[in-house]
Amino acid sequence: MTMTSFIALSLLPSGSEWIIIVFIILLLFGGKKIPELMRGLGKGIKSFKQGVDEAKEEINKAKDEVNEPVEKKQQ
Repeated sequence: MTMTSFIALSLLPSGSEWIIIVFIILLLFGGKKIPELMRGLGKGIKSFKQGVDEAKEEINKAKDEVNEPVEKKQQ
């Protein structure tokens, strides 16, 4: 295990800390708001993934356009 992965793992909450975090979230938002928050979080993650996929497609298109003239010149 590298030092950076060890540091990252040591910063993650353990079992009892997760219980405290969930309890604080319940106190702050209440039980009725949590499903609404999770839906919003899910939509945000979905939107982010779509954005990443679109960016990858654009990069691949640009890469293909740059490589295309080089391939034609070689023939």
